Amino acid sequence: MSVTPTHYDLLIRGGTVIDGTRAPRFDADIGILNGRIAAIGQLAGHTADQTLDAAGRIVAPGFIDSHTHDDQAVLSQAQMPFKVSQGVTTVVAGNCGISAAPLRADMDLPMPLSLLDSPAEGRFTTFAAYLDALRATPSSVNVAAMVGHSTLRAVVMSDLDRPANDTEIAAMQALVEEAMQAGAIGLSTGTFYPPAVKATTEEIIEVGRPLTARKALYVTHMRDESDRVMESLEETFHIGRALGIPVVVSHHKVQNVQNFGKTKVTLPFIKEAMQHQCIGLDCYPYTAGSTMIRTDRGMMEGRVLIASSVPHPECAGRDLKDIATEWGVSGEDAARRLQPGSAIYFMMDEDDVQRVLAFDETMIGSDGIPHGEKPHPRLWGTFPRVLGHYSRDIGLFPLETAVWKMTGLTARNFGLHERGTLKPGHHADVVIFNPATVRDRANYETPTRPAEGIDAVIVNGAVTWQHGVHSGARNGQVIARKDYEEAE
Repeated sequence: MSVTPTHYDLLIRGGTVIDGTRAPRFDADIGILNGRIAAIGQLAGHTADQTLDAAGRIVAPGFIDSHTHDDQAVLSQAQMPFKVSQGVTTVVAGNCGISAAPLRADMDLPMPLSLLDSPAEGRFTTFAAYLDALRATPSSVNVAAMVGHSTLRAVVMSDLDRPANDTEIAAMQALVEEAMQAGAIGLSTGTFYPPAVKATTEEIIEVGRPLTARKALYVTHMRDESDRVMESLEETFHIGRALGIPVVVSHHKVQNVQNFGKTKVTLPFIKEAMQHQCIGLDCYPYTAGSTMIRTDRGMMEGRVLIASSVPHPECAGRDLKDIATEWGVSGEDAARRLQPGSAIYFMMDEDDVQRVLAFDETMIGSDGIPHGEKPHPRLWGTFPRVLGHYSRDIGLFPLETAVWKMTGLTARNFGLHERGTLKPGHHADVVIFNPATVRDRANYETPTRPAEGIDAVIVNGAVTWQHGVHSGARNGQVIARKDYEEAE
């Protein structure tokens, strides 16, 4: 029989536990030893090297950001303050078809691949090399990484403006196999973006063949989230069925005024499809998205706020309309002059956002782009915004549900073993927050303000954030696919 230790590395006393399973909260202490949760219960009389007082606070699993573009940031900004400050302990990278590996040192990176800000001298030619670098120089958060289909196209194809031929598909397939062997958790696509627009459904299926035996994930920024969102959902589910693997719909939304309210159609369609295959989805709690500066009409219909511009960095934080007026040109011409760069697009309806957030199976992902002076506030504010604004203030769902959408549900859908729930034996990724005061402070004018109400963040047993200050700890781990871990 196992014996509960009485001395821990870290003891969290007097908190109210929300364990990430949607179970009702309960009062308990938590003992942490060797980076794992050793005991949960009444631990009076037990001792520890370090004790945290969590009286009046919620103790929950560290939040898992289901959709990030942190691939390079976990190396170049290894303390990851924009994530740990809001309670995030794990990031899922390699989304939207964009990954930090594999790359060639001599290749030009088309947008949006260049948003990852990868220096040519530091590129990784194999996925294994990328994960090895993360293991050698850990960040402050855990990383689960996918390989990006657009990245593979850019590596293999000289002309992206066409479907791949059989030789190119075979080359991409081999790179997917290498990534799987290295521990990648899946393949992502971004058929919305220029590098992959001309990719056919058949190309994606064939490139993804190595996923099938491993039941690895297919995660997609779909071809269309506007007028043809239903056709895009059908394509996504078809790919999942053809490969016999789980799929995740990235940042589900419907955009442009003519489609407002269409979540009343998309969500029942997704729910019905879930009865027949393994499907997940995530979203961010904002009515504006952010991506590369684009000139297509559908992206230019609403307000466009410039987040970053390589040729005109002074324009960050300004409305495209005002810049165009000042320059005496059309919005499209101004956008062209500002490229390459990133922008924030106000294209969604609040009712749709709330409907997707409240959908039972929706995970939370920030989709933040971690560079530039004026990023989308979701980079710093996503998770406290769900807790404070949507759960507490609006009452969209109970706090237990909010936490589950950020922890247990995400760990289940992405196969993150022994994470996402507070349970003895699991990795000690923990956040302590004040349910009465937790809120996002980042907004479109001041997007890099840390959240309020996040008392402490613990990553694999190390206190990483406390009282608004980063401890300097970089205790994150690479989370490889479970079958890879077992083969090690």
